[in-house]
Amino acid sequence: MLNPPALPRVDIVVPVYNEEKVVAGFHRQLCQAIDRLPYTFTLFYVNDGSRDQTQALLEGIAAADRRVVVIELSRNFGHQAALTAGLDQASGDYVITMDSDGQHPPEMLAQMLDLACSGYDVVLTQRVEEEDLPTFKRWTSNQFYKLLNRIGNTRVTHGSADFRLLARTVVDAVRSMREYHRFLRGMVAWSGFHTVILPFKPPPRMAGESKYSLKKMVRLSMDAIFSFSLLPLYVAISVGVGFLCLALVEMIYVLSFWISGNTARLAPGWSSLMFMLLFVGGSLMVFLGFLGIYVGYIFQEVKRRPIYIIRRRLAAMDPGGDSRQPAVEDADE
Repeated sequence: MLNPPALPRVDIVVPVYNEEKVVAGFHRQLCQAIDRLPYTFTLFYVNDGSRDQTQALLEGIAAADRRVVVIELSRNFGHQAALTAGLDQASGDYVITMDSDGQHPPEMLAQMLDLACSGYDVVLTQRVEEEDLPTFKRWTSNQFYKLLNRIGNTRVTHGSADFRLLARTVVDAVRSMREYHRFLRGMVAWSGFHTVILPFKPPPRMAGESKYSLKKMVRLSMDAIFSFSLLPLYVAISVGVGFLCLALVEMIYVLSFWISGNTARLAPGWSSLMFMLLFVGGSLMVFLGFLGIYVGYIFQEVKRRPIYIIRRRLAAMDPGGDSRQPAVEDADE
């Protein structure tokens, strides 16, 4: 008698940071959505250095649900690093990444898995624009994606979120990219696998407030732009060539007075000279700054520091239910 085929294994990666108000409610919602689906699930909660009671709550969830694996990082490494830690631990046929604030609806998992089973390697969700979203945040998001797609060689879907499904081959491809500054939306798009876009309207947060401050959004934008485009360096070269051309024109203009014998008309232009000095000096400083950022990125890469460090891993399948050996994920593996 033939054994029935094994159910596809699905791993769900959820980074959490100071989410004590929502993590229990989110887990209940997630279980309600996956309990009726014909798959074998493992839930990876990655605690990205939370300073509240998030870790204690996650340990309680893991004790009550054998499908849960809790990965505690040694400090706050950032959202993209926490997602990477979960992807590195996941071994399922499909891996889904989502946030724990309730704005990534677990009810969409069934549709995402149906699309994956129909042959898509990547099921990418796309946020539908919300009218109640702050004007500044909506405008900056639109401008960021327009700029990134205009100057980069990799097209990133506007409004795409880190709520996505990846087939095993895509996960392995992303895991092979060990750069320190990470923009997973761009990395998944760069890999070029067969992708389908699934629009959704995010519901309100279950509680608390977004952990993506303006500073973190700017940092993520810089990682995206400087990781996927060399345009700032080309702009610097173009401006430098432009100033050389202007200098050549100025030289020809001055020589014309010497050749025609009208040197008396050459009055010293102190204000214009100072303007040019300040303008050229400022431009050089800006573009040297661009160059310095790239050099800084290179410096951080060549140091080969880990993308993240795991303080401990807690799972029911581990011997004794608790693996407390520290683990380091190196950037060159």
